[in-house]
Amino acid sequence: MAFDVGGSKEGVRPSINVTPLVDVVLVLLIIFMVITPLLSKQFYLHTAKKDENKDPPAQNDPKPPVVLTARAGGAYLNADKIPLEELGDKLRRVFAARNEYMLFFAAEDDVPFGEAMKIMDAARGGGALTIAVVTDPPKPSP
Repeated sequence: MAFDVGGSKEGVRPSINVTPLVDVVLVLLIIFMVITPLLSKQFYLHTAKKDENKDPPAQNDPKPPVVLTARAGGAYLNADKIPLEELGDKLRRVFAARNEYMLFFAAEDDVPFGEAMKIMDAARGGGALTIAVVTDPPKPSP
């Protein structure tokens, strides 16, 4: 707060100096302008397109999909039990014979989260570029 000292009979008159207030507001405005774009997060999700054809596709695919299942007993690759140490090498050999590096990952309910993540990390190290998580179909609503 500043005072206006003059030679008049009124004496001292208070007057507000708004310069520091404007400086603080401008600094806050600049800070918010810089931080706001950093707060937006993006999560890309690819959903399957709706198929108008009601007939199920033919199951004569010579290369069945690669399904990795995490169970309480360990990792299973297309129903074959694979030790975690050998999973990366086995997946590299499987993907070498394919032109698509897609893996379907399913985990049973009794598998600890950390164990499922170790299996998924080993799959990523084995060359799986796309890991699709297998879920249960939605329950019909009453």
